[in-house]
Amino acid sequence: MDFSLKMWKDIPSVIHHHWTNKTINWPMGIYITLVHFVAAIGMTHVLDSDPKTILFSFVLWWGSGLGITAGVHRLWSHRSYEANFMARFFLMLMNSIANQGSIYHWARDHRVHHKYSETSADPHNATRGFFFSHIGWLYVKKHEDIVKAGRELNFDDLKRDPIVMFQKKLDPWFALYMCYVMPAQVASYFWGEDFWNAFFVAGGLRYCIVLHFTWLVNSAAHLYGDHPYDPLSYPAENPIVSLCAVGEGWHNWHHKYPYDYAASEHGWTSQFNPTKMFIDTLAYLGAVKGRKRATGAWAMGMKRRKREEAEGKMQPKAPPRPWEVKEFQGKRD
Repeated sequence: MDFSLKMWKDIPSVIHHHWTNKTINWPMGIYITLVHFVAAIGMTHVLDSDPKTILFSFVLWWGSGLGITAGVHRLWSHRSYEANFMARFFLMLMNSIANQGSIYHWARDHRVHHKYSETSADPHNATRGFFFSHIGWLYVKKHEDIVKAGRELNFDDLKRDPIVMFQKKLDPWFALYMCYVMPAQVASYFWGEDFWNAFFVAGGLRYCIVLHFTWLVNSAAHLYGDHPYDPLSYPAENPIVSLCAVGEGWHNWHHKYPYDYAASEHGWTSQFNPTKMFIDTLAYLGAVKGRKRATGAWAMGMKRRKREEAEGKMQPKAPPRPWEVKEFQGKRD
């Protein structure tokens, strides 16, 4: 189902289904619920916080976001560029502030997602609807196909990286500290903020918001937007998601060319993509090398597409999603 009133109406029946089939992931479900409870408390502390704490929260949004986008996504999941030890260590720290699971587990699941996108082996299969691909997948046990796929892929490159394994060894305690406690300690030490104000605002509230911004890549960017590069692929070009997720919304390009370090066709001056600018800055400083691009492959693809259009061939379209089929049948009946 898409993001609609029906989606919200169907949630109780979906919960009942998973309760009956004993497929609820209780540990993760309780954790995600507590995350939102802490964030709600944080909302009540915003007006009591020092403006510096609010500004610090925005800095942590972008910093932790880069730990996901430039770090675990483009570097460790897709190996779209190479980074030296100091750059990788910094990205690991930022990734820990993001607190979205260890680099190893995040990259593992993301590689499975790309290899089996929109199938039962996809951890957040968007053909199951907006709610499932956004947050629902965390509340239920993984489909057996996901577990099987995760065991079949090779992750030796991750195991060889001492920074990845260092973080994995300390997971989840180091990430919980960096996410919640460290921001409170920094704010209370440097500008005298109340520890709990910073804990709930710069820690809990900021964390929950960044989680949802990341999840929008799995949900909204797979459901809404244009498909100029791969019309057979559900992932779409979504500038709103890109704004929230520090440049990760150009998703039709990314799923077409996952090895491209920019994760978009154009540079940051044409498409909002601060992650590309950050990686380019690291390259200028000598901390990054081997940045891969797919513009050459797309140039050849464009020539082929123009040739087919000149011959009168229509571009294919992705098959309708399950709920779109039902809507069409309902209208026809």
